[in-house]
Amino acid sequence: CPPRPRAGSQPAAAPVAAETFTKEQLEQLVAPIALYSDALLMQILMAATYPLEVVAAERFTTANPELKGTKLDEALKEEDWDPAVKSLCTVPEVLKKMSQNLDWMQDLGDAFLGQQSELLDTVQTMRGKANDSGNLKTSEQQVVTVTEEKIIVIESPNPEVVYVPTYSPTVVYGGW
Repeated sequence: CPPRPRAGSQPAAAPVAAETFTKEQLEQLVAPIALYSDALLMQILMAATYPLEVVAAERFTTANPELKGTKLDEALKEEDWDPAVKSLCTVPEVLKKMSQNLDWMQDLGDAFLGQQSELLDTVQTMRGKANDSGNLKTSEQQVVTVTEEKIIVIESPNPEVVYVPTYSPTVVYGGW
């Protein structure tokens, strides 16, 4: 008998076609994270497909707040979580946000698995709204670039530092 996969070791199932999210629902899902750097945003989206692992990782970081840097890396080698989940252990405030909002995280993961291109297009829509409202600018914490194709890229000026912006979606997107 082959071994059964451990609970939470597989991504959540993609939503059935009848359960796809509307444009408005996708906007609500990404509004709290659309202005995060591209690298952090992708880690969140991938990790959201492993909700049980995210909860376990949040509990782990809460129980071990002293683990940082190489000590954290060594401790994480003992865990068989998805690499996206492990990477979020360096930003415990993000893990906490995800773990405390299970329905949102589950929906975000389902949308990422089932409607990836629409979800990523929605991120660009929300970034465009923030940019048009004058609320998305290059700063010490982030570099904002708008490509010729009108794609808005958000990057950290220092790849070694993860900046987690704090903002109110009802304010930052203007008349949204």
